[in-house]
Amino acid sequence: MTHRVLVSAPYMQPELRRFSSLFARHDIDPIAPQVNERLSESELLPLMGNIDGMICGDDRITERVLAAAPRLRVIVKWGTGIDSIDVEACDRRGIPVLNTPGAFVRPVTETVFGAVFCFTRNLKTMDHEIRQGRWVKTPGVTLQEATLGIIGVGNIGKQVASTARYFGMRTLGVDPVPMPGDFVAETGIEMVTLGEALAASDIVTLHCDLNPTSHHLISRRELESMRETAILINTARGPVVNEPALVEALRSRRIAGAALDVFEVEPLPPESPLRGFDQVLLSSHNANSSPKAWEATHQNSLWQLLRVLVDGDLR
Repeated sequence: MTHRVLVSAPYMQPELRRFSSLFARHDIDPIAPQVNERLSESELLPLMGNIDGMICGDDRITERVLAAAPRLRVIVKWGTGIDSIDVEACDRRGIPVLNTPGAFVRPVTETVFGAVFCFTRNLKTMDHEIRQGRWVKTPGVTLQEATLGIIGVGNIGKQVASTARYFGMRTLGVDPVPMPGDFVAETGIEMVTLGEALAASDIVTLHCDLNPTSHHLISRRELESMRETAILINTARGPVVNEPALVEALRSRRIAGAALDVFEVEPLPPESPLRGFDQVLLSSHNANSSPKAWEATHQNSLWQLLRVLVDGDLR
């Protein structure tokens, strides 16, 4: 029996030929539609009729999409976040949703600290001044002089805290899950409320899942409670931040700047006001960039797919 598998994960599509012998050995026919960042519901609907499995990116897998896929037996998310998948509808249909937790801990952590150094050492500002013919020595701070607020202390948040400890930063954490005592002792992290972290942090970095409780977690009230010298970093999910509220906070200099790898609409629309701020560092949802991490995620995603489609393991 041939298993037809829709592979819409953009990072994996270029590698499919490399796995052709594995696909042939397990009677898998991979289908790779053209993807611009992610597939919408309307783009998915005509593709689903004879699909047995999926390795997806951040595609909008809704109840309608699932209804159009009577043969679908498993969905594997290439990566971690499954917020774009209607998991409850999958549960009702007996379709397991699998992912690869912890896949990008190191590259995301390094992306965060790349942004941290860019702002604390004023690298972007000084580069701009020199290019404009001005020789300006813009003051910077060391990380020992800065407080870092980590919103969401999961796998990535823990690694960020450990790295911050190495640099001598004071670290504040916000998470509904109690932290292990050895982790607290090792990192010196202080677990506080969201309001306390926002008010006391020079840098706020977001590492929470996107769910109903975290949607627009950072909005006008939260931005107003931050320091005017503070920087907001978001490598989690775009909708964790209310973008119009962030634009207003940047425009009014309510906060000093932001580093954003994710957005409410991706790709970031050409007309987005975020493109116009010198104090904003933008990147294209690429904080996971790492050949080693990508390869591990390819392998893990394929293993997850095969154990359900071929081995019938639904654990």
